[in-house]
Amino acid sequence: MPLLFSSCDTKQKEVSPPNILFIAVDDLRPELNTYGASYIQSPNIDSLAEEGVQFNRAYCNFASCGASRASVLTGLRPTRNRFISYNTKKDIDVPKAVSLPLIFKKNGYKTISNGKVYHHMMDDKMAWDEIWRPPSAPMDYALKNNIELAQRKGLRGPAYEKANVPDSTYRDGKIALKGIRDLKKLKKEKQPFFLALGFVKPHLPFNAPNKYWDLYDPKKINLPDNFVQPPSTPKKAFHTSGELRKYHDIPPKGHFSDELSLQLIHGYYAAVSYVDAQIGKVLNSLERLGLAENTIVVLWGDHGYNLGDHKLFCKHSTFESSLHVPLLIKAPQIKKGQKLNHIVELIDIYPTLCEMAGIKSPEKLAGESMLTLMQGNTRQKDYAISKFNEAVAIVNDDFLYTEWTDNSGHPYERMLFDHSTDPLEIDNLAEKEKYQKTVEELSSALHSNWGDDYLNLK
Repeated sequence: MPLLFSSCDTKQKEVSPPNILFIAVDDLRPELNTYGASYIQSPNIDSLAEEGVQFNRAYCNFASCGASRASVLTGLRPTRNRFISYNTKKDIDVPKAVSLPLIFKKNGYKTISNGKVYHHMMDDKMAWDEIWRPPSAPMDYALKNNIELAQRKGLRGPAYEKANVPDSTYRDGKIALKGIRDLKKLKKEKQPFFLALGFVKPHLPFNAPNKYWDLYDPKKINLPDNFVQPPSTPKKAFHTSGELRKYHDIPPKGHFSDELSLQLIHGYYAAVSYVDAQIGKVLNSLERLGLAENTIVVLWGDHGYNLGDHKLFCKHSTFESSLHVPLLIKAPQIKKGQKLNHIVELIDIYPTLCEMAGIKSPEKLAGESMLTLMQGNTRQKDYAISKFNEAVAIVNDDFLYTEWTDNSGHPYERMLFDHSTDPLEIDNLAEKEKYQKTVEELSSALHSNWGDDYLNLK
């Protein structure tokens, strides 16, 4: 199955099909050193950015795990009745869709799923030659008291854990080791591979070995500048941070105290540095085994995360903090160190990898390849559409516009932020007379670009 690349003298030479290392990271927001957060210790993700392409304006298509992952892996947008929650299953919502791993499998690739790739382990099982998830204690705790508490509380213990244990005690350490073992085996085979690694952290609970907590001085951790819920923002835009409240040490209602919020932020940062270290182990092995030169590496977060933004925790909204994600791609013959500001969506990953591997994409994909952007060119599409429950949002230029719609597609609530003047999303402009033309234009763009899915209940 030869792949043809154009060489610098415009002639073509035959090369081996590129391998794919597909790294999904749960709840990872782009609060990373390479994205400008100099206080975050993320050296391995930063190094990947230096060796590849960093997309500064990448957005998920649904702000919850299951729906986002099904959307990414099928290249299809969420609709009113498709990809609607964390519990989404590809096999139920779009059983006939040819997924990203399946199309690579059909084109001669060995496909392996390690960790949390789809939300449900056995979803789309025909797409994989091998599916594996690590055994772990309830909710991935290391300390005996927390394990016992989680068992009594129905798999919900404390919201964070700091333990003097090796990296491999937690699931992500096991996933990294499995990925390394796979790379060693795959190197001996002539078959190209699509190796997917789904890391769990920094998803709750924020559990990490001591050394990652110790990277951060609690006295230097601050609350976000938008630790507020402005009255101009629709109440429907907020939520109760219900996912977090399931943990036993979290109050069941009300706003979180500054002290608790800062502790949670510290835990999230520790979990980010922990998962970064696990990713680094895999990338170092890829290099050491001599596989890096012919492997496309893509790293993406399945959605953003509210870390005190708008006094919220978790995702589940259409604020920038819930929708904006890290996206990095490293590939042979692609210029290193690029930081692109073009708006892209996670559904663009599927057609991008197909084009880079010389595989024809299914005709009904909603995303568009990003390869032309990585080659220094432009493309016409420069917007992103995201969804959460009844809220549908479009990112266009400097604006983030959300409307809540009924089943006929008519909006009954709106939210508009201009990120050029209000990056913290404090001032909702949607009801201001000065911005009514902008609201109309963005609403029209949202309806037309979402297309039939806007009203289609199928």
